[in-house]
Formats: sequence, C-alpha cells, structure tokens
Amino acid sequence: MVLVVLGIDALDPELVDATDHPNLTLDSHRSIETINSVEGEPSTHELWPTIITGLTPEDHGLKLDDGVAWENPLLRYGSAAANYVIPDGLQTRIGAWLLNNTGEDAFRVPATYYQKNGISTVFDGREAATIGIPNYVVDPENEDREHSLRRNLGDLFERNGNAPGGHTSADPVAFYEQCLEMSMVRLARARRALRGGQKELVFAYTSGLDLIGHVSYDHPTLQMQAYGELDEFVGEVVGDLREDDELLLVSDHGLQDGVHTHEAMVAGTSPRLVEEIDSVLDVRAAIEAELRHRDHSGPDGESLSIEDNDAVTSQLEDLGYM
Repeated sequence: MVLVVLGIDALDPELVDATDHPNLTLDSHRSIETINSVEGEPSTHELWPTIITGLTPEDHGLKLDDGVAWENPLLRYGSAAANYVIPDGLQTRIGAWLLNNTGEDAFRVPATYYQKNGISTVFDGREAATIGIPNYVVDPENEDREHSLRRNLGDLFERNGNAPGGHTSADPVAFYEQCLEMSMVRLARARRALRGGQKELVFAYTSGLDLIGHVSYDHPTLQMQAYGELDEFVGEVVGDLREDDELLLVSDHGLQDGVHTHEAMVAGTSPRLVEEIDSVLDVRAAIEAELRHRDHSGPDGESLSIEDNDAVTSQLEDLGYM
C-alpha cells in the first residue's frame, strides 16, 4: 500500500472549487496556515524543508536573508557580511541579475544537509521515493526535466522588482506551456513510483502552478486554465490508486495577482488525512500518522502488473523524459 503526497507549489485554497476541480479538492480539503519569511511573504525555499521536517525555518536553518534575491547559491557565501555593506535595494538588483543570467538553481540543497545537522525528516527509516522536493536533493549531480526547464527559462521568466508580481515573461503563453510540461514530468514520475508498488511513501513536488501565477497578473485566464489542466493531471494519479492507497495534496502558500498569499491548503482522499493539519508545521506529523495507521509497506505488497508499469514508462519515453 502506498501513500502519495503531491506538493503543488502555490495551490491556493481560494482558487479551487470542488465542482470544477474535483481532483484538487479530493474527498476533503481545507485551508491551512503558512509561515512568512523575513521579507513578509511565504518562501518556497524555506517552506518545503518545514513541510518535510515539521520545523520552523529558524530551527531547520534554511532561511532567506533577502527574499528571492538571495536564493541563488552564488550568494550564499558571504551573504551575511553583504548585509552590512550592500544596501537592500542593491542586494535585490544583484540577486535579480544573478537569477536572470546564471544557470544556477535556487532550491538545490542536498539531502545530506539534514543528517549533517542532526535534523530528521519524514523520509527517515522509510522506503520512500522523493521527487523534486526543493532543498532535499538526493542526487545533486542529476536533474530531471523540470529542473532543466526551470534552470533555462531565460527571458520567459525574469525577476523584475517593478512588475506587480515581481516577475515578467517575454511570452506568457509559451511560458505557460513550458510550466505545464514541468508539472507533467513530476506527476508522471509520481505515477511511475506509485505503480511500482515498492515504496510506502511517494512524495513528489512541482512548481509549474507557482511559476504561471507569478506572470499571469495580466493574464488571469492563464492561471485558472492551469488549475483546470493540473486537475486533470492529478486525476491521472487518482486513477492509478489502488483500493488501499491514499493521496495527499499539499501547498506551501497561495498565489493571487502575481503575489504569494498567506494561506496554504491540503486535500486528501480521506478526511483522516487532513483533519489534523492546521498549518504547514503539521504536515509531517499527519503523514507519519497515516503511515502508522495503515500498512503502507511497499516491497512485500502487491504491485501493478508489468504491463501497467510499462504503460507509464512508455508515456515518459514518448515525452523524452526517460
């Protein structure tokens, strides 16, 4: 039996509707509290480590000193000293230039960080598949298609402090297509891990909805179109669930008018999955409670047939992802 957790960055509780988005709301869904960074907005960089550890950013140590401007790894060294010698506005402009003009990925802290710092995660001691989780990178030498696309967005996604959402796109429609492709990759990988039947926990993350939201302040129909398509993608995961499998959706914050909002959300195939989650700090405990409540052991459990597994593999191969 498998528990699947899909981390959907910026899934907003105010923008989902049980009638229009049955697979984004599942059997039970609710709004939950999130945590703001020092910049006043929820930060992806900080929040996914919080979700997998149950710790505040102050306790797990992955914090931003200057919002998105300092997410780039090139700025990590000496950033504390820079706060004393570089004015905040210039810091932001330097950070924006680096994010726009280098190939570095902002969310690539290796999984070994947690062990080295004595920090436990929801994955410890479990047969788990971890797919694309920000700042929990099992193999820093490899990247999947979402990482590659995100790292090479170029002028399709540029940081611009003067824009309503802090970002602009040279071609929002082309950017939309690329972001949906990114989401397809991650959810297809989750389906593959689920169908394999060898893991008790499958935890996959995608940033496509967040990225689209940041540039769609002038194109609100694009954002809602993304919700509709993502609902269909998640529906394919739902279709792969066996009788005893469960699915939990988690977001780190919402996003409206191009800006992060201060509400996140959860949704589950059982009310039991979400009823004890009041904030992002509770997600780890809820996952662990579910794994204790039911036998989600993987290796000795029933897996789908080779033919079913091959069907998903074939889809990934046709898309060029395997």
